[in-house]
Amino acid sequence: MITARQTRAARALLGWTQETLAERALVSLTALKRLESQNDLKVYESTADQIRRTLEGAGIVFLTSDRGEGVMIVQSDNTRTPPS
Repeated sequence: MITARQTRAARALLGWTQETLAERALVSLTALKRLESQNDLKVYESTADQIRRTLEGAGIVFLTSDRGEGVMIVQSDNTRTPPS
C-alpha cells in the first residue's frame, strides 16, 4: 500500500492539488485527505488502490526498499520532449 508521504510527493512531482488528484482518481476529497494525513488515518484499500493507479497512470513510480520509500516520475518514449 502507498503511504501518505508517497502520495504527497507524487502530487508535488505532478504539480497537482489534492482537488485535482481526487477528481482524477474519482475519490472524495475527504478520503484523499485522510490518506495523506500524518496521523495514519485509515481509508478503504480500494480507495488507496484507485489513487495509486491514477498516479501510476500519470507516470509516477512508487519505490520501497529497506532504506525507505519514495517516488519518481517517468515519461514514456512518446511523451518525451525531443532534445534541442
